[in-house]
Amino acid sequence: MSLKQIYTFGGYLKDKFGCKVYKVGINISGFTCPNIDGTVAKGGCTFCENDSFSASTDQVQELKGFHLNLDSKENPFLEKQLLQLEQQFQAISARQAKEYGAEKFLVYFQSFTNTYAPFETLKALYDKALTFPNVVGLSIGTRSDSITDETLEYLSELAREKEIWIEFGIQSVYDKTLDRINRGHDSANVKEWILKSKKAGLNVCGHLIFGLPDETQEMMLETAKQAYEWGIDSVKYHPLYVVKRTALANEYARGEFTPITEELYLDTLIKAIEMKPANINVQRITAGIDDNSLIAPDWCRDKNKQVRHINAALKKIGLKY
Repeated sequence: MSLKQIYTFGGYLKDKFGCKVYKVGINISGFTCPNIDGTVAKGGCTFCENDSFSASTDQVQELKGFHLNLDSKENPFLEKQLLQLEQQFQAISARQAKEYGAEKFLVYFQSFTNTYAPFETLKALYDKALTFPNVVGLSIGTRSDSITDETLEYLSELAREKEIWIEFGIQSVYDKTLDRINRGHDSANVKEWILKSKKAGLNVCGHLIFGLPDETQEMMLETAKQAYEWGIDSVKYHPLYVVKRTALANEYARGEFTPITEELYLDTLIKAIEMKPANINVQRITAGIDDNSLIAPDWCRDKNKQVRHINAALKKIGLKY
C-alpha cells in the first residue's frame, strides 16, 4: 500500500522556497513571561520548568537577573541581546547547513514569551534577524496575552515581504483546564489574538497539549477542532510530561495527576490528524526529553521510538510522517 505523506511544515517551506528551509531556535536573555514575573500569575504554568529556558552563551550569564516586560521604560542591554542573536544564529545556521543541507532559514524566537518586551526592543531584534544571510523570515513564539496591537501592526508590515509566523500556546479550549495549569489567561483571549493575527496577514501556528489534567479524549479533540476552526495554518501536538522542579511534579508525587498513556496519546493524535483540514501543516507530532529531569511518563524519553510508534499507527490509515 502506498502511504500518503502528512503535510509537514518542512514540506510547506520547500514548496514555497524551492529548497531546504530550517528554523534557527534563538534564546534571548532578558525575556520572561507574564505568568512567571507576577503580572498575571507567579510560578508559570504548572508543567513549566523555568530554568530549562535559559540559554547557554557567556553573554546570557552576564544578563542574569535582567528581565523585560511590556512596560519596561529602558533596555540597557539591547546591544548585548543583539550580539547574542547574531552569535547564536551564526553558530546554529552553520551547523544546520553542514549537517542537514539547509539553504535558507527562519529565525525562531523560541524561549519564553518573545513579544513580551518594549516595542523598540522587539523591532531592533526582528529587524536584525532579517538582515542575516539567507533568512527568509521569522517565527515568534509567544502568549496571546503578551502581544500589543503596535507589535502586531509591525509584524503585519513585515509580512508583506517576509515569511512571518507567530506561534501561540493554545493548550486547551477549556477554561477550567487553563485555570488548573495556572495558564493566566482564558481560551477567549487565545481565539481573539489568533483571529487578529490572521486578519493582519500573519501565519499562525497553534500548540496543542494532549493529556492535560482531568481532560478526556473528547475534550482534547474538541480543542483540536476549535483550533482548526480558528484558522491556524500549522499545528504542534505535544503530550504532557512531568519534569522535576515543577508544580506538576508535586501534583504527580501526591497522586493528583496521572500522565497520558502512549496508547491514548497515539489514538488521540491519529484522530486529531484525521479531522485536520488539509491546508494545515504539521510542525510537531510529539515531544519528550531524554535526561534525568523527566519524571513521567517514561515513554516520552525516546522521541525516535515515539515517532516509530506514531508512524505504525498512521500506516493503518494510509499516512506517514
